[in-house]
Parts: sequence; C-alpha cells; structure tokens
Amino acid sequence: MIITIKSDTPKNELDEFIATLEQQGLKIFDIVGTQKKVLGLVGDTSCIDEREFLVFPWVEDVTRITAPYKKANRQFHPHDTIVNVGDIKIGGNEKIVIIAGPCSVESEEQIFEISEGIKEAGAVMLRGGAYKPRTSPYVFQGLKTQGLEILSKAKAKYNLPIVSEIMSSDKLPEFLAQVDIIQVGARNMQNFELLRELGKINKPILLKRGLSNTVEEWLMSAEYIMSEGNNQVILCERGIRTFEKATRNTLDLSVIPLLKKITHLPIVIDPSHATGHWELVEAMSLAAIAAGADGLLIEVHNNPQKALSDGPQSLKIKKFAQLMEKGKAIAKVIGRDI
Repeated sequence: MIITIKSDTPKNELDEFIATLEQQGLKIFDIVGTQKKVLGLVGDTSCIDEREFLVFPWVEDVTRITAPYKKANRQFHPHDTIVNVGDIKIGGNEKIVIIAGPCSVESEEQIFEISEGIKEAGAVMLRGGAYKPRTSPYVFQGLKTQGLEILSKAKAKYNLPIVSEIMSSDKLPEFLAQVDIIQVGARNMQNFELLRELGKINKPILLKRGLSNTVEEWLMSAEYIMSEGNNQVILCERGIRTFEKATRNTLDLSVIPLLKKITHLPIVIDPSHATGHWELVEAMSLAAIAAGADGLLIEVHNNPQKALSDGPQSLKIKKFAQLMEKGKAIAKVIGRDI
C-alpha cells in the first residue's frame, strides 16, 4: 500500500500518523521527493480499508498495490539501482558488464589461462564454481576452499573481481573474505534462511531465477535479501524449465524489458545455462544486449571437451573474443558500451 502525504504536512502530524500505522503492525518506508512525500506500508494490509486513511487531513491519496514485493518495486524506488564492485558499475545506463569463466574451477593452470584470455577479450569479472551443486552426487562437486584460493590468485594477477556460487551460510566467512559477488544458484533461490543471512552482509548478491519460478517469486526472493538491509541485489535470468527439450532450458528474454518496468534492480543474462549449447550462446548473448540487459554471465573454458562440468555449453576463448567484438557493435546501436 502506498500513501501520498501532502507536501505541507507538519512534522509532528506526520510522526503521529506514522506511529498510528506502526501500532497496526506495519513497517513504514518513506521516500522523500522534490514535490511529494510517499509512505510505503509493508505488512498485512489485507484487513485495512484504505479509505480510513483519508480521514487524516494530511493524506492526499492512498493506493493499494498488488505486488507483494516492496523494496524491489520500482514504484518505491523509481531510479535504477547501480551495484558497485570496485570501479565496476552494474545497472542503469552504465557499461554492460561481461562476467566470464568456467563452470568449475579445476586447476590453477586452467583458471590462469582462461583469466588471461577473457581479460584480453574485454571481460571485467571472473566467474568460477568452487562449490558445485550437481544433480548427481557421484560427479565432480568442485575444489571447494582450494577453488576459492585459486580464484583469489587469479584475481590478484589479472585484476578480475570474482563471482562464485555459495551453497550454504556456513561458508559465508570464506566468501566474504575472497568473493566480490556472491552468487545464489537457481536451486537455492528459495532457500530463505540463506537469503536472510546474505541480507545481513555488505556485499553484492547475484540472484539466479529458479528453475520453474515466476517473476514474482524471484522478486520475493530478492525481497528477502533486501528486507535484511542488503540492497545490492543483481537479478540473473538463466532460463526456466518448460516442456521444450531442444535446449537445456528456455531463455526468457522478455523478462528483461519486463523487469526494467517493474523493478529498479539490475538484470544479467546467463545464456550458457539457458541454452546448454555453445553454438547458441553467441546469438542469445547478442539478443540479450539488444533487449537491454545490464550484463552477461558466460561460461568460457580453455578445453571444453575435457571440462569437468558443463563443457557442451562453454565457449572456447577464441570464440568468446569474437562474441565480444559483435557485442560491442550491438551495444553501440542501443547507446551503451561494453
């Protein structure tokens, strides 16, 4: 629910009104504009008749909104959120951020070779899985702590901030120490206890959409993080599960302009997991740039045929460099840069 307060409302009257709302178990978030002051009510407003607020002389308008997410809602935060990772800015009309690297960290030699290649091609961040959620318990699960240490060495050598996926909150201390953007994978999108813990830290969170989740459910997961105080949330579309089997998942590119309309959070696209085929990654990457994505998360491997996970969807370094050149041309057409 949104309440618009008249611009000349005395402070004591406003404080009294807010106290009345809080007595009903509601949390109040205020937005001060140049012309208006708007109060956002978070809580169970289902039993509240919005007309009763019009009794207060300083209330100009009351609007009930159906979307249950408030902090992620553009109505409460009309300006684009820009997430900062050092000098890198994600969101708004900033440069399109390219994050690249292998699905799994396999060795120091592998990570160094890939890091050098993607850095030369124009990527600004390094992705790599140290802890790997796999469908089968019998396949490679990642190098874990050793994997994070290898990523940290690559970061120091090539000046590439790290993106890596966290599986559980007990690993949070080492992620806080070594990872620049903490990724929440599709399977953990609704791990609400983990999301709450991530909301208590001061570090960007890359929140992937769940395998079969709606946009509203996705944004409600972002709300869990933001409700604890961490507003540095980056949404990541990685394809959703449909009846189609020709691709690994179905990439929902329409979600880019949709999210731009209903939320202020940045949106990144993962064409690798979405398609599952390296041949399709370039086309979907370019389409995502044209649709207005704020970044791409692309799997790149120095030897995909021998990759310990997701080799079929990984680009070789040379192919990634070619994609970057085409991406720059598409970005220029829409008035952005990479």
